[in-house]
Amino acid sequence: MNVIIVGGGIAGLTAALRADALGHRVTLLVKGALGDGCTAHAQGGVAGAYGPGDSPALHALDTLQAGDGHGDTLAITALVDGAHAAIAALVDAGVAFDRTADGDIARGLEAAHSRPRIAHAGGDATGAAISTALLSRLRTSTVRVREHVFVADALTCADRVIGIRSIDGAEVRADAVVLATGGAGQLYAHTTNPAGTTGDGIAIAVRAGAAIADLEFVQFHPTVLAGSEPFLISEAVRGAGAVLRDATGRRFMPDEHPDAELAPRDVVARAVARRAAAQAAPVVLDATGLGAAVLADRFPTIDAELRRRGIDWSRHPVPVTPAAHYLMGGIATDIDGRTSVPGLWAVGETARTGVHGANRLASNSLLEGAVFGARAAESLTPSAAPSFRWPEASPPHRRDGGRDRPGATSAAPTDPSFSRSALQRLMWNQLGLIRTEHGMRDAVTQLHAWTAPSPTSPTAHEDANLLAVGRALASAALSRTDSLGAHSLLSPALMGAA
Repeated sequence: MNVIIVGGGIAGLTAALRADALGHRVTLLVKGALGDGCTAHAQGGVAGAYGPGDSPALHALDTLQAGDGHGDTLAITALVDGAHAAIAALVDAGVAFDRTADGDIARGLEAAHSRPRIAHAGGDATGAAISTALLSRLRTSTVRVREHVFVADALTCADRVIGIRSIDGAEVRADAVVLATGGAGQLYAHTTNPAGTTGDGIAIAVRAGAAIADLEFVQFHPTVLAGSEPFLISEAVRGAGAVLRDATGRRFMPDEHPDAELAPRDVVARAVARRAAAQAAPVVLDATGLGAAVLADRFPTIDAELRRRGIDWSRHPVPVTPAAHYLMGGIATDIDGRTSVPGLWAVGETARTGVHGANRLASNSLLEGAVFGARAAESLTPSAAPSFRWPEASPPHRRDGGRDRPGATSAAPTDPSFSRSALQRLMWNQLGLIRTEHGMRDAVTQLHAWTAPSPTSPTAHEDANLLAVGRALASAALSRTDSLGAHSLLSPALMGAA
C-alpha cells in the first residue's frame, strides 16, 4: 500500500517505521522540520514500566479514575496491555531510559498514579531522547520524508480519503492517510505547546466529514513558570516531593484533595488558579527541600533553563501558573486508529481514542503515541473498516452551540475583526480552566461572527484551522451541561456568591 503519514512526533514516527517494516510504501510529511512539535519537548516519561505490586490492571484503573470515569475501557486496555511492547520497542530503537544500579528501568511517580511506573530518559528529557532515537531509525529506513509540506486537506472520492492536497496545490494520492499532527494549544493565550500546534489535523478531518469527539476536554498543566515566556516544570518534580505554596508560604493542596500535589491535573490546575486569583499573585512551587544536587541530577533540563533565567530553584520557590497543555478530544478513532471515513487514520494527540477520558493521566501521552501508532500501522489495509460504533459527533456549529433553551440569549460580537490574538484571548477567558454558560454562549456567537481568513499564506491556513477547531470546541463545551474532568462549569449560584 501507498501510505501518507502527516506529522513527525512519536505517533507519526512510530506509525511510519512500523508501516515501513511491514512492507508499505510510506511517505512522511511534516509541516516544519523533523524534530519540531511536542514530542521533543516532553519532559515527562512513558507510563507502563510495571514493577513489584503493579500491573496493567492498576494502570488502567488509574487512567480511568484520572479521566473522571469518561474513558473508553477497550482503548485503555489496549493502551496498558501494549505498554511493555511499546517500551521495549523504544529501547530497541535506542532510547536510553534511566536505570537503577541493578540495570532495571528506573520508575518515577507522577500525579494520580498509584504506583511508580514512569520510565524517564535523561531525567526530564524523555521526549528529546525518544525523538532523537526514532529520527535516527528513520534515516536507516526506506520511508520517504518530505519536510516543510503543509497539508491543507484530505482528498476524497466516493466518501473515501484517497490522498492529500498541500497548501501550494500539490496533490498526492495514497491508499491510506494517517494524521499525526498533534494538538491545538495555540488556541489559547497561554500554552506549553510549540508554535505549530494549530489543530491542523482536526480541521482537515472536520472538512473530510470525520467524526470528532470530546473537544471540550482541554488539559491545563498546573505548573508552568509564570511570566512572558512560558516554560513547563514537569509534574515529576511534584512526584519527587516538591510542594505548592501560597503567598504566605502555606501549603494549600492538602485542603483541596487527599492526594494534595499529586491529585489529577485538572484538580491541581483549578486550585492553583483559584489561589492565585484570591491573592492577586502566582502561587509558588517549592522544590528547595530536594536540594541542588538532586535537582540538577534528576531534572537537568529544567535546572539549566531556570538557572539561565537567573532562578536558583534549590534556594527559592518558583512562581507557577496553569497553561493549556493537552487536548483529550479530537478525531474519533477505534483502537487501531481508523476514523469514520474510510482511508483515513489518526493517531497521537490529534486523535480521540477514548484513552484519556475527561482528563489525561500523566505520562500516558507518549505511551499512547507509541502504542496506537504501531496499532494503526498494523491495521493498514485498503478495505479496513472501523471496529466499533462511532461516538456522537460534536454538535452542529450553530450560533447557540446546538442547545435551544428558553430565555437563553447571546451577546453581540465584541471583537468584529478576526485575529489569532483575539481568538486566543476569547478561548482563554471563556473556554479555559473555569467556564460559564453565559461565557461559552458569548464565545460561540463571537466565533461564528468571525470570518475565516483567506488561506493566502501558511499563517492564514493555521488561523483558519484554529478558528474551525475553536468553533467545534466551543459548541462541544456548551453542549455539556455538567462539570466533568477538565470541563469545569461555574454555577450561577457560585457566580453570585463570588
